[in-house]
Amino acid sequence: MSNSGDIFRKQARVLSDQELDCVLAAIAERRHAHRNRAAIMLSHLAGMRVGEIAILRLSDVLDDDGRIRQHIVLRGAAGKHGGPRVVPVNSRLRQELERYVATFKARYDRPLLMTQKRTQFSAKTLCTVLSQLYAMAGIDGASSHSGRRWFISRLALSGVPTTVIMMLAGHKHISTTQRYIEVNDEMMRRAVEAL
Repeated sequence: MSNSGDIFRKQARVLSDQELDCVLAAIAERRHAHRNRAAIMLSHLAGMRVGEIAILRLSDVLDDDGRIRQHIVLRGAAGKHGGPRVVPVNSRLRQELERYVATFKARYDRPLLMTQKRTQFSAKTLCTVLSQLYAMAGIDGASSHSGRRWFISRLALSGVPTTVIMMLAGHKHISTTQRYIEVNDEMMRRAVEAL
């Protein structure tokens, strides 16, 4: 039997809150802790694709006064379909980004996340780094897509309409968004309690 179609493709694991805390604790003990935490949190708290995170520039996140923007605008090739998309910055992500940006000596137009060689990440390299961070924390089945799935599943669990989630995720089709949502026991329990 061939594994054709998305239904047979193994999806990235959606982390529990405790697992995310373990990843963040493991990151804190390693080199590049601030950068790696920022990458993980952009994935989890904004649902950004790894390719979108990799090409962010500091000017995409900071306004002219050096404050974190209300929205991150991903232009051109940043979005999966080549078009621009707007990523709202919630208060938790704002705090994470403020903490990260405070570690910089100078503020100028540079990549937001930089490799140890002080260059911009490629999507492939950042994907590898994120997968290594999850593995380092002992989280099996997690990948660079885990944060995005966590974001989308959390919105669904909170009762956000799928059409809104679709827009926040930058999907063109609602069926794509539905495939990202992890249905779990808590979600099913909340559904029946709503009756």
